[in-house]
This record gives sequence, structure tokens and C-alpha cells, in this order.
Amino acid sequence: MALRFIAKDPNTGSDQSPTVWIDEENGDLVLQGWKADRETTDECREVGSIPAHEAVMRIPARMTAIVREACDAADQRAELR
Repeated sequence: MALRFIAKDPNTGSDQSPTVWIDEENGDLVLQGWKADRETTDECREVGSIPAHEAVMRIPARMTAIVREACDAADQRAELR
């Protein structure tokens, strides 16, 4: 696996901020985010279960452009296949 760092949350000074990468091999997005609170997780469960190997997380709205950049990079990667 070869991850390409896209960006961290620009409004944080810590090392554990929401972060976005793209997997250079398959174009998957890799996201580090804040673990969602119970209320959010419960609301997400209204449309289906959340398997034990998955989690609900939050990425702040201010990171929309960063996620968009990662999506564009994933699209470019898919075009190369």
C-alpha cells in the first residue's frame, strides 16, 4: 500500500487532527476523523447496522475542499487503470 498524504484539518495544531490520504494503488480514500458521538452513531444505525470492523466518524465541513481534492486524485487514479 502506498498512501499519498492530501492534507490535515487546517484549523488544528495537534498531530491527531482529521486527515485525508489517497491509496495510490487502488484510489481508495483513507480518512482519519473524530469518532462520532453516540447520538450520531445511533442515527446512522437507522439506515443499517454498523459492523464491528467499521466506525462512524466526523470530518469537519471546513475540510470539504480537502476531501474534494482527494476525490479528484482518486478519479485521476481510476482513469489510469
